[in-house]
Amino acid sequence: MTRFISGRTPTTNAEAFERALVVTPGGVNSPVRAFRSVGGTPVFLASGHGPYVTDVEGTEYVDLVGQWGPALLGHAHPDVIAAAHAAVDRGLGFGAASTGEVELAELVLDRLTLTAADGTALAGTERRGIEKLRLVSTGTEATMTAIRLARGATGRPLLVKFAGHYHGHSDSLLSEAGSGIATLGIPGSAGITPETAAQTIVIPYNDEDALAEVFAAHGDRIAAVITEAAAANMGVVPPKPGFNRLLADTAHAHGALLIADEVMTGFRSTAAGWWGLEEREGVPYDADLTTFGKIIGGGLPLAGLGGRAEILDLLAPLGPVYQAGTLSGNPVAVATGAAMLRGAGPEVYEHLPRVARTIADGLSSALSAEGVAHTVAWAGSQFSIFFRDSAPQNYAEAQAQDVFRFGPYFHAMLEHGVSLPPSVYEAWFVSAAHDARAVERVLAAARPAAQAAAAARPAG
Repeated sequence: MTRFISGRTPTTNAEAFERALVVTPGGVNSPVRAFRSVGGTPVFLASGHGPYVTDVEGTEYVDLVGQWGPALLGHAHPDVIAAAHAAVDRGLGFGAASTGEVELAELVLDRLTLTAADGTALAGTERRGIEKLRLVSTGTEATMTAIRLARGATGRPLLVKFAGHYHGHSDSLLSEAGSGIATLGIPGSAGITPETAAQTIVIPYNDEDALAEVFAAHGDRIAAVITEAAAANMGVVPPKPGFNRLLADTAHAHGALLIADEVMTGFRSTAAGWWGLEEREGVPYDADLTTFGKIIGGGLPLAGLGGRAEILDLLAPLGPVYQAGTLSGNPVAVATGAAMLRGAGPEVYEHLPRVARTIADGLSSALSAEGVAHTVAWAGSQFSIFFRDSAPQNYAEAQAQDVFRFGPYFHAMLEHGVSLPPSVYEAWFVSAAHDARAVERVLAAARPAAQAAAAARPAG
């Protein structure tokens, strides 16, 4: 009965990984964590505070992963932790409606209202077309529900997505999906039927001609276009100016919907900080459905699907599109999410791009000094380094880089106390807690990491 229980906490990453391999596929519960693309033993983290994380060996790192986005205020922020403790004291969950769900939804919707200098809502921009919000547990669940809702609203079968965009691991979304799929070199996934795959049309990102062609050929059968507000799962690849607006206009001209996936960008990579990613010329695009996650859960599993009332009300119990979840709107998660959003004032959104730029400029200077071809790409405060001369515009260009340089670069950073995402196809994150000391530690690692990248050679 105690075959798998040692009674002893692992004290090294290697020991932790060895134990995990026995009971967990690949030793991890999400593929990128396995370090397959960078090599070596995965780091098993034991704690996080502010801009730092500490592994089971007691080694502290400046964290540029940020829980893949949610750690907007830094790890273990006192207000977020206090909100979690207070919620836990009231009970872990009820499987019933609670006032915390309503309060979080109101807070999210209020943050999505554009306001003038006097605080009044700007005409025509109230809640950016988002009038209601359905809470779920994961980003995958939010995008899956958005697609089902779009098909239910339009009565059409087809979905258009972009190569390299990742919207979770539901069946219809894993074609050329970037993120872990790109890292592992998997074109899709076993277990997905040809009939399901045939319902998704994949086109190149930022390609206006491809968009026009696919709608010319299939416009009356397309239910929706789904897009990351700014791609962040093939590295950061922002939309061309006006491209998101073009998506909305093209979809609407053919009776289709636009789904904006802001699970990663929402309430982080913004121009104003208070709402989702704008077009870079300052004009919001007109998405019909928008998915949120990461930050709105404050670090706990929570996501949401927002849109106009007439579309959201097609969800059960009012409408015929079914969605349900025992853990949806969990009281602890909605409490931490509300605390996170309340703590994210204007000063946070002023700090994030400033500290991100300081770090990225320092890393870029070190790479240039070592003669390493590279470029830094941005979407708000999210950024990533590509080992190529110019910023990519699509998935094919993101793949056309010196990927072999990233593994040595990653491990040199890790050895000098900086934790990066363990894949060249991921966004990097900073937090409000990244202060001058944390930045100095990152910049101190810049030169040895750049030297490691310069010395790297392709396999074979």
